[in-house]
Amino acid sequence: MPIVTTSGSHATEIYYRDSKGPGRPIVFIHGWPASEASWNRVTPALQEAGYRIIAYDRRGFGRSGKPGSGFDYDTFASDLDQLLTRLDVVDAVLVGFSMGGGEVARYIANHGTSRVTAACFVGAITPCLDATLADNPDGAFTPDAAAEMQSGLLADPVGFLTGFLTNFYSGPTADGGTRLVVPEQQIASSIGIAQQANVNALAACIPLWLTDFRADLAKLDIPTLVIHGEGDQIVPFAASGARMPQFVKQAIIRPLSFGPHGLLASHPDDVSSALLEFLA
Repeated sequence: MPIVTTSGSHATEIYYRDSKGPGRPIVFIHGWPASEASWNRVTPALQEAGYRIIAYDRRGFGRSGKPGSGFDYDTFASDLDQLLTRLDVVDAVLVGFSMGGGEVARYIANHGTSRVTAACFVGAITPCLDATLADNPDGAFTPDAAAEMQSGLLADPVGFLTGFLTNFYSGPTADGGTRLVVPEQQIASSIGIAQQANVNALAACIPLWLTDFRADLAKLDIPTLVIHGEGDQIVPFAASGARMPQFVKQAIIRPLSFGPHGLLASHPDDVSSALLEFLA
């Protein structure tokens, strides 16, 4: 099993997969409560086009180590930096989904662009979801909501995840309602993947969705693609993807009509096609 062991005060093992393809490397960073497997429907078209596919499990998730510390974006960015360094990755495209978009922003802010030449945010929590900040009235999340989610998760993990993932994979209907846009079995599959993670790691990550990435995004000086479902029930488009051009000068937005948060399962072809067009 391919593993990179990180160094530092929060050392752990990071599991990754590497297609070792001949082309430009694309590094995929998953969301919550998932693993690198969440990219399985998106990556085949890119691998077929010759790109080198690298995807990894965040610490505490999937097949990576389950440490008791290091659940903050600076450490996540350090983990990513050590992975790229160990694999000698250059000219990379970083693609982050949901909270994985935070890793993209923080990595570039902390470690620069010597190894990275393009970025993509898919349904990402950037620029800032914290609605309690006086200068962020368009936020869509609060510390109280985060605490409530943590309590619900720890009290009844399967019950909480079932409800969360139902919203995750639901999009709007023409009459103003919502509907599940993937087969029911997708929820069960996603719960199985979530259960590979340490539940305390899952809980520790929830408040991180409040992170203010606006200063990080100001340092992005590379081509940037933003893909977001206009019907996202978890990370509303108006609070996130639609605002990205205010903070990233080179941002190109590809909104997906009626798309839910879980685009990697509901709209994988749209995501891969948008990436292929962006990178052409």
